Amino acid sequence: MSKSRSVGTVLNINSKKVGALKSIGGLELSADTVDVSDLGNSTGYREFLQGFKDAGEIALSGFYDGEDEGQAEVYTLLESGEIVACSIVFPAAIGKTWSFKAVVTKFATSADLDDAITFEASLKVSGKPTLAATESNPSQNTGG
Repeated sequence: MSKSRSVGTVLNINSKKVGALKSIGGLELSADTVDVSDLGNSTGYREFLQGFKDAGEIALSGFYDGEDEGQAEVYTLLESGEIVACSIVFPAAIGKTWSFKAVVTKFATSADLDDAITFEASLKVSGKPTLAATESNPSQNTGG
């Protein structure tokens, strides 16, 4: 495996490839902390345990395509509130895929003078994501 450009990275949502993307934000894994400092502490420093983890929100942006099934699915899922399977498939040089479940929390379109019509969306990751080797399927970047 080696370093790679982002070109060829694919986002699949509910088994549909989202087309015309310019940017796919990354998962931002973080963990809460639980303060377990007690009166017997002799160091003067607080003590912590790791609490619940959160995989964050994924921001998407791209050129709006009224015929793209993946973009239509993002809008449909915002309306339904359904939690669905998603994946971010990196180029073959990286050989890794994020798999996770998410709910769509934002869908917006924008039309500015002297610019293409664009869209933005956000996916809130629900539960634990996995980062694993991409299956060696030549059509890996066409479905979820």
